[in-house]
Amino acid sequence: MDIKSHWQVLKEAASHASKDKITKLSAALAYYTIFSLPALLLIVLATVNFFLDDKQADQQLFSQLEGLVGKDTSATLQESLKKTEVAGNTVLATIAGIAMLILGATGVFIEMQDSLNSIFGVKPNPKKGIWTMVFSRLAAFGLLLSLGFLLLVSLLASALLSLFTARLKMHFPDITVYLAMLIDLLFSLGVVTLLFAAIFKVLPDVRMKWKDVFRGALFTAVLFLIGKIAISLYLGQGSISSAYGAAGSIIILLLWVYYSSILLYFGAEYTRASAVKYGEGIHPNDFAEWVECSDDKVSGKTTH
Repeated sequence: MDIKSHWQVLKEAASHASKDKITKLSAALAYYTIFSLPALLLIVLATVNFFLDDKQADQQLFSQLEGLVGKDTSATLQESLKKTEVAGNTVLATIAGIAMLILGATGVFIEMQDSLNSIFGVKPNPKKGIWTMVFSRLAAFGLLLSLGFLLLVSLLASALLSLFTARLKMHFPDITVYLAMLIDLLFSLGVVTLLFAAIFKVLPDVRMKWKDVFRGALFTAVLFLIGKIAISLYLGQGSISSAYGAAGSIIILLLWVYYSSILLYFGAEYTRASAVKYGEGIHPNDFAEWVECSDDKVSGKTTH
């Protein structure tokens, strides 16, 4: 697409973002995330720890969280994670604990899926019943494991980048810092793009071509990385935490998730508009059907 086409898609996305009330959807997702986050982090870390040393994964994850939401909030999450237990006195109790942990961790993705379905103009097919719910939970759990895999890749890449930077410093000391920053930025963009591509491809009950998914995921990733800098600077001032006292860490976390959710849902609006106008269109999958809209569907494309 050229610049004019991008501008048309952006206007379409902004228009539908207002109609779909993405700020309200983001507030709901932030609420669910607060309750799901300890279980979510535990499963993601368990996936990574299967391959790497426990301390290395924990330190890397909470170091990144500290850069996003501050030291106090990161420490609160770390303490909450330590208190999340799945062990029981019997095998049955342990299995029940693991099941509840998985349900809690996938809850935020189910909420996200419902919102994305609304954005893409589809709804679960009532005739499918139980299979829709089972498929949704499996998709959410698969995406959760994908988060663990992406964190693993990030950890390995960080180690390789440090080694590569040390070697470069021996030969090009003047440009090493800038080159390392560029490589780190490109890698971060790639990882976040993969994450959003997985979300847009797996969670909504729609079929889209990969090229349409990646176009929207790349836009969302750029939007997210720029927005991450802005929200980190805002939250790093410390005024919010001091204003709310003991609840400051939770408020900061809510704000960060709320802000990030807005970027995610606007990226979904862009992906939908781009696929409809200049891509292969959007189609409900076997577990969904169109939401009744005033506009007609044309050539298999939704104009919801």
